[in-house]
Amino acid sequence: MAIGLIMLTAIYTAVNTAQRSTYGIERKVVAQQDARAALELMAMEIRMASYDRNMDNAIWVNPASTAATPCFSTSPNPTYKGIQEATPFAITVEMDINDNGIIDNTPNNSNETIKYVYQAASQYITRSTNCGSAQPFLGDDPTSGRPLSTRAVNDQNGNGVYDTGIDVPIFRYYDGAGTEIPPANLPASIPNIRVIEITLVVETEDVDPASNQRRSMVYSTRIIPRNHGIKQ
Repeated sequence: MAIGLIMLTAIYTAVNTAQRSTYGIERKVVAQQDARAALELMAMEIRMASYDRNMDNAIWVNPASTAATPCFSTSPNPTYKGIQEATPFAITVEMDINDNGIIDNTPNNSNETIKYVYQAASQYITRSTNCGSAQPFLGDDPTSGRPLSTRAVNDQNGNGVYDTGIDVPIFRYYDGAGTEIPPANLPASIPNIRVIEITLVVETEDVDPASNQRRSMVYSTRIIPRNHGIKQ
């Protein structure tokens, strides 16, 4: 009986360990898939920033709605072209996809103005188009009640704002010489942007049963918004 009990305990321990490891791997795979898909779409859309076959700076529009400058009114900063907002945790890009000489806000052209924002306090990224409401893009609002699988943890100290030298910027900007444009020089230096680096620091929402820690991963890519550098 003693030998049998020892054998059963060993079998139970092995099976339990395998189940815990499998669960942790599954959560990591889901987070990897989420982050990679998000990075690919962000890179594809941001790469198209400033696309304008007619090269007319008058087409760029205001991406934010205020009393002074309502959404889709003429941009107060036409030299920013199709990058109307550029910060470490947010970017707004515009492009004339259908070559009609205007930035449309009709349902058929809902992707001519795209905004990504990192909600640092809640650890997820939103995406909105045409001044519409922001929708969860990578991760989700913890108060939504929807099941979560991934957290974006670029805000390393968790204080809800970007801190230079501490947090990992989701968006980093470089000029034609490869020199990084510091956040303090933006938005004034938006016309000088030639390369954008996107970095996603993510972790699994669920704790890994084997390590009692969330599994963390980093995904990064660099893109060249070629249309943004074209001179009239």
